Amino acid sequence: MHLIKAASAPAFEIPGLSVVGLAAPSRGASETCVWRITLAPGTPATPHAISREEIFVGLSGAARIELDGRAQVVAAGDALVVPAGEMFSLSNPNAEPFTALAVVPVGGQAVLPGGERFSPPWTL
Repeated sequence: MHLIKAASAPAFEIPGLSVVGLAAPSRGASETCVWRITLAPGTPATPHAISREEIFVGLSGAARIELDGRAQVVAAGDALVVPAGEMFSLSNPNAEPFTALAVVPVGGQAVLPGGERFSPPWTL
């Protein structure tokens, strides 16, 4: 058993996005990665795909998801399932932060529009 305390979980910052790494292989998980995201107000969309199914569970606020040419709102209490390989983007046009848990199977990689693949550091 591994207990990852919020106070000691690794934090990652990129413009408009804060990520707290919870479960990942480096923290004892062998099958599932989980992290908490906070998308700052006014953060624009960054199109990308994930090589494995990704699930977001909204905790607070709301964000805009664009997937398959459709825009929808994901809010606190909602669950969003993004199929593997689907190009999508999250943005936060609102005045309040959007916070969610994200879940991906171990080994999932982000894929940029040009095809470049990488493993986000919070999944390692």
